[in-house]
Amino acid sequence: MSAAFDAIVIGSGAGGGAAAWRLVSRGARVLVLEAGPWFDPSRDYGLARPDWELRGFPVKPGSQGRYTYGPMQALDPAHDDLRSWHHETGHLVQTGVRGVRVGYSHVRGVGGSTLHYTGEAHRLNPHAMRMHSQHGVAADWPFSYAELEPYYAEAEQLIGVAGPTEVGDRWRSAPYPQPAHPLCKSSRQLGQGAAKLGLSWTANARAALSLPHDGRPPCNHCGACNRGCPLRDKGSVDQTFIRRAVLTGRCEVRARATVTTLVRGEGQVVRGVRYIDEQGRAHTERAGLVVLSAGAIESPRLLLINGIGNQHVGRHFMETQFWTSIGLHPEPLSSYQGLPSDAICWDHNRPDSIPGVIGGARFYSATLEADCVGPVSYATRLIEGWGAAHKQRLRQSFGHALAVGAIGESLPHPGSFVELDATERDAHGLPVARIHSRLDDMALRRLRFMAKTCREWLRASGCDALKQEFGTYDDFAATHVFGTCRMGVSKNESVCDDGNRVHGWGNLLVCDGSSFPSTGGGESPSLTIQAMTLRAIDRFLAST
Repeated sequence: MSAAFDAIVIGSGAGGGAAAWRLVSRGARVLVLEAGPWFDPSRDYGLARPDWELRGFPVKPGSQGRYTYGPMQALDPAHDDLRSWHHETGHLVQTGVRGVRVGYSHVRGVGGSTLHYTGEAHRLNPHAMRMHSQHGVAADWPFSYAELEPYYAEAEQLIGVAGPTEVGDRWRSAPYPQPAHPLCKSSRQLGQGAAKLGLSWTANARAALSLPHDGRPPCNHCGACNRGCPLRDKGSVDQTFIRRAVLTGRCEVRARATVTTLVRGEGQVVRGVRYIDEQGRAHTERAGLVVLSAGAIESPRLLLINGIGNQHVGRHFMETQFWTSIGLHPEPLSSYQGLPSDAICWDHNRPDSIPGVIGGARFYSATLEADCVGPVSYATRLIEGWGAAHKQRLRQSFGHALAVGAIGESLPHPGSFVELDATERDAHGLPVARIHSRLDDMALRRLRFMAKTCREWLRASGCDALKQEFGTYDDFAATHVFGTCRMGVSKNESVCDDGNRVHGWGNLLVCDGSSFPSTGGGESPSLTIQAMTLRAIDRFLAST
């Protein structure tokens, strides 16, 4: 076990990529171990192929994790207005007994889920960082927005974030590195609806280039960010932090390398890791620092398998609370083109901004993110009928889709947690993670407000009839997950300290969404993960 590296980073998503880049920029030799494969934008993303719409984001061997789920909660007829439905088939959950397990949406690969993400680049609302002291729920962040702000600015600069001049609650020390993208026609239509409802509507902060940057071209507004970006303008981690780290010559990335063991030294110190490579061979590497960045499902799983951490590992699981409403507008909007989620409303983002509810939400232009991009989606989801009449309606309706989406705060619940499955094992004989999810009355009240607002917004924007709606109540399809290795001041309430170090362990950091004490009112987490990770690495290096 030669110590060829100063640090080992487990996972190469938002946290792992940021950790690797910060460490090599400080002169360290870094090994990144990623369980999934590399993705080649030129070959793996099929947007230039005739069947692009049928492909979605590519699934490669090893690019999806394996999980099990506890029973989803029973569905109450009193909440039928929150059921997912389709204009032809009715409720998507036909049995009417329990919610469905669409699944934890993620990517295993170099770049993690940022390969598949839309590319929103949000700072956390400062008001959402004191949920316990101000509202008696969740937990407080152990540091302030002011302490995180310079790291936000640094991450935005490296990525090339394009954003608006308005800042609202999220004060800034400098403007966004790039100007905001212009709103597409469908988002401008939603802006007219926002004005009628008295709501604000502004350009969203996006990790998609509006100007050339760092050898990458500007976005061409094809609308298909979630299928993988072949142009490399989207600021996924493989094109930003990981690429920059590898270029230094001090970072090695080993893909298809599944970590199984955190090797302990004397006392509470991790001396290295054992992993299995693509051929099934076992390896051991040592380093003075181990950074665990495998996400809010896999990070607690690895800690639980190795018996590291305290009783809070896997607890306080928080997911994506979401709602989407889709309609057809009577006028052509060319809504198949543009930048997904190019506009946003933060009016209800603060924790106390929804009457009678603790925890906020944001609303955004969801037409492209809801995959209303190509003719196949219209033909199978939005247009009824068959044969020649169906084809004619498709021609008349293509480009008319309009959707409003909402993402809200997710608060901890005793019934929401991650544990080791008692019977299911992975390919290496280790227990897989078992996910449990529950929505309480507060969550349902927030979700009802989100659904009501989305519906009103579409009507105000000119859509008289809806075609499809789906949301968290009966559809577990989490994209953002948090909290299972929570940060905090006291080990009696958290897994990690205020520097992301596992309590009692001198050289083990957890840097990903699992560290979040609260989720914010719908903010996408990748930028906060990156800023938090830069801060954690700086603090660790300063202490050694």
